Amino acid sequence: MHNRCPWAGNDPLYQHYHDHEWGVPQLDDNRLFELLILEGAQAGLSWITILRKRENYRAALDGFDPKKIAQYDGDKLAELMQNAGIVRNRLKIQSLALNAQGFLAIQQEFGSFAKFIWSFVGNQPIQNHWQSLDQVPARTPESDALSLALKKRGFKFIGTTICYAFMQATGMVNDHVDGCFRHDECAAQSATIAAYDLVND
Repeated sequence: MHNRCPWAGNDPLYQHYHDHEWGVPQLDDNRLFELLILEGAQAGLSWITILRKRENYRAALDGFDPKKIAQYDGDKLAELMQNAGIVRNRLKIQSLALNAQGFLAIQQEFGSFAKFIWSFVGNQPIQNHWQSLDQVPARTPESDALSLALKKRGFKFIGTTICYAFMQATGMVNDHVDGCFRHDECAAQSATIAAYDLVND
């Protein structure tokens, strides 16, 4: 029986996400883009709601392919608005193509999206030590800076609280509480960042 962060609750899907994905330092651009899209979809909703719709999103959004999503036109957006398997919020759906275009532009400029976002934490995961969920912030100066930078590049649904949730999910910060079995495991994986050349081509 593992001690988990309390937010994982008793839902097997939530527990699996907590145990295998949340807080793992993520360097793969495709995975980063997927989580960016899902975090934006989550705005105003619970994360478990989005997790349950994740496969529906994958099917509806061409496997989260940013090059395809960047080309979405009015007909595609209208189709998505009829898809009951995803969150049918017009503004969120309209943001998909904009965010995909911004993502591709960052890849072009920096070589990878990972290089761009990891620079906001000095190319190394921030290791926090919280005793309880009450101590975990909803935003930080780093998430403020990331949000501002992405907004300047045309991204939508990318406020600082969304950015911080994204940073938590992708292991840019280790916010597993002390006592959770995943805290030390995710901390150990920070070595993967040091071995990955985020600074030079």
